[in-house]
Amino acid sequence: MRVGVFTPLLSQLPLEGVLTKLLALDIHTVELGTGNYPGNAHCKLSMLDDSSALKEFKLKLEDQGASISALSCHGNPLHPDPDHAKQAQEVNRKTILLAEKLGVPVVVDFSGCPGDSPNAKSPNWVTCPWPPDYLDLLAWQWDEVVAPYWLERAKFAEQHGVRIAIEMHPGFVVYSPETMLRLRSIAGPSIGCNYDPSHMFWQGIDPIAAIRILGEAIFHVHAKDTQLYPANLPRTGVLDTKPYTDERNRGWIFRTCGYGHGAEWWKEFVSTLRMFGYDDVLSIEHEDSLLSPEEGLTKAAQFLNEIVIKAEPGAAWWI
Repeated sequence: MRVGVFTPLLSQLPLEGVLTKLLALDIHTVELGTGNYPGNAHCKLSMLDDSSALKEFKLKLEDQGASISALSCHGNPLHPDPDHAKQAQEVNRKTILLAEKLGVPVVVDFSGCPGDSPNAKSPNWVTCPWPPDYLDLLAWQWDEVVAPYWLERAKFAEQHGVRIAIEMHPGFVVYSPETMLRLRSIAGPSIGCNYDPSHMFWQGIDPIAAIRILGEAIFHVHAKDTQLYPANLPRTGVLDTKPYTDERNRGWIFRTCGYGHGAEWWKEFVSTLRMFGYDDVLSIEHEDSLLSPEEGLTKAAQFLNEIVIKAEPGAAWWI
């Protein structure tokens, strides 16, 4: 297991500056955005058609002894607006091709969320089974939009030696272990998850117990925490739509690792990941509205580097 960083929080720095900064924190692995919501500050898809730029990019990484854990293009490829969907899908397609060229095994994305009909303007996230219109809508979304797209995209990724890690996230059709495994059962083993425990906490899902459910479907892991506020939850419930910056009144907010749950929890989280076959990267993602990116990154790196046991090659990690 090793600590990495999802680099959009350092988008103001050039790639060389990012790698130098992370090296000082004893981090040698990065997850890079290629477009859609994360942006592409450090990894341009134009390198697909520019061999010299691709070579220069690889040299920058090699010079710093850095590796890439994943390329991330979180978007909504199922958006009911055709132009929006086409853009997200094309970024995903090119990201898979670039991952193949770079030897990166994982591309991270969202599952997406369709609208309520072929004529919809906005996504429609179904969160309850009644009135019965919602179940009819959900069946239409999965049968007519979700399954056809992801069946095709999974085959494309497999043909190029890449696995797609879907981040379970509110607002999209895949947001829980159950919906994640439903998509995997449809699209096949090249579809798994980017496991972010912060999105389990707010739903009332035990993130450690969920590892046992997801098992080999975990392809990549984000290191991000959540703090619950019991004083607010009786009023807000978990489906809290207030801005994340309204910390005083929300039922929960995202936090830097260690600020929502302590070292004992994170040790058990890491140990259970290993127990169920994941012994790769914990990629720090900063979305803590109470700490600056600089503070959040530094504190998360120090915290996780103390927890992760870096075994020598061939050695048992528990020795």
